[in-house]
Amino acid sequence: MDIIQKQPTAKGPAEWFTGDVWMDPIARGEEPSRVRVNAVRFTPAARTAWHAHPVGQTLYVTEGRGLIQAAGGEVTEIRAGDIIRTPADEWHWHGAAPDHFMSHLSITEAAAPADHRQEPTWGDHVTDAEYVASQ
Repeated sequence: MDIIQKQPTAKGPAEWFTGDVWMDPIARGEEPSRVRVNAVRFTPAARTAWHAHPVGQTLYVTEGRGLIQAAGGEVTEIRAGDIIRTPADEWHWHGAAPDHFMSHLSITEAAAPADHRQEPTWGDHVTDAEYVASQ
């Protein structure tokens, strides 16, 4: 058994997020496990850029209210207790509602090493106009 000391909370990189987002790593599996879990906290209106995960993503909303959208789909409100599953390679974004904080656990799995797609693919930022249009 290992007890790992909590690392400092890190601000989410501007390349991936609009607004203030804070991340705490929880698990980064070592082979053969490839599971990755992060606690992510979004300030009101903060959101991810468009992105896709090679093996999909599961979100568990732990508090607040947020928004999520898959490419070509409707914007959907998410709330504490919701579990969202995005399939492999589905482009999507998620973040806080305009007037609420939102926190979630992000659960992903890296692709097999031979796949060479260990990390998400990041795209364009969701613009303010796109975000406001979602309301």
